[in-house]
Amino acid sequence: MNFDVLLPTMVFAIVAMSVFLYKKIQGKLNTTFEGREMGARDAVVMVISMGIMVTVIAFIPGLAIQIFFIAAYSYMLFSFVYIVLGKWYVAVIPPIVFVAFYLFSWNSLVIFNLFVALFALITIVYMGTLFSWKITLLFSVLLTVMDIIQVFGTGFMVEAAQKMIGLQLPIAVIIPTYPVILSGPIMLGLGDIFLSGLLAIQTAMKHGQKAGILTAATIGISMFVFEVTWFNGILSADRGFPATVVVIAGWALGMGIIYLANSMKKTGLRRTQKTTEKGPE
Repeated sequence: MNFDVLLPTMVFAIVAMSVFLYKKIQGKLNTTFEGREMGARDAVVMVISMGIMVTVIAFIPGLAIQIFFIAAYSYMLFSFVYIVLGKWYVAVIPPIVFVAFYLFSWNSLVIFNLFVALFALITIVYMGTLFSWKITLLFSVLLTVMDIIQVFGTGFMVEAAQKMIGLQLPIAVIIPTYPVILSGPIMLGLGDIFLSGLLAIQTAMKHGQKAGILTAATIGISMFVFEVTWFNGILSADRGFPATVVVIAGWALGMGIIYLANSMKKTGLRRTQKTTEKGPE
């Protein structure tokens, strides 16, 4: 049987780290954004914008894409470090390092994936404070629908991803499979990791940090199961597969475990209370 543990482990590690990091700097982020949250309209506009961007990327010149993403990533690095540390002269260093690596030392897959993981963490934590529980659920559904349409319907998602990877932009983790070495590495987009982290953070805020870590684990398990079905020919995904579906399935599994555990705990408390009320016979 062909299977892989590297990608599921990496997804779990990034998502779990985002839960811990968000708790550490949540206060600073809330102060920066002054408690603002996205509304339903904002979530709809955001998903539509992402869908349009995927389509546009398939047609615009590569140089324009490179300039836009390098500028966006550099600004993201600067603003995040500045929010956390409050010193602009320190915040300018990470963007400079990123651009230097991109221009001169980008052939290393290890360095590439480290920056992808870093950008995933920053995006998850940075955006996590803007979402509420209900808006996260709405955003997740809309993003999954858009992903399915752009993968199976238009095909632009796969085309855009291949184009940006060809430009060596850090928009996905690209790692070999292990312990079974297949013909080539496997790829998971930054947006899929962002959705995983967002769901885990919101779960942690609603049900506690352990619940957030649990959903990070079940998303990793869901990724593992999907890979097993794919690598062994049970599921055909030669043209790509909307990984948001896998993420949602893993998160739903985690939430099912959380609600089952809470239900059993409440049942146990009721029985304890009844026993106490009856008293010794």
